[in-house]
Amino acid sequence: MAESTYTVTGMTCGHCVSSVTEEISQIGGVQKVDVELASGKVTVTSDQPVAEGDVRTAVTEAGYTLVAS
Repeated sequence: MAESTYTVTGMTCGHCVSSVTEEISQIGGVQKVDVELASGKVTVTSDQPVAEGDVRTAVTEAGYTLVAS
């Protein structure tokens, strides 16, 4: 298992959290997505390391911004 942590900006409510979670969950190999609304922290647990570009694309698709790491 691999775990990566990212910061997402622009989320303001539970719907935002759901959107980000849903989009990231569609990335192949992702097992779990934890989103903390207050901090914008997103933890992705997956079978193999997930490319940051894939996470960025998913977050953008949800309508938010992944802060550069």
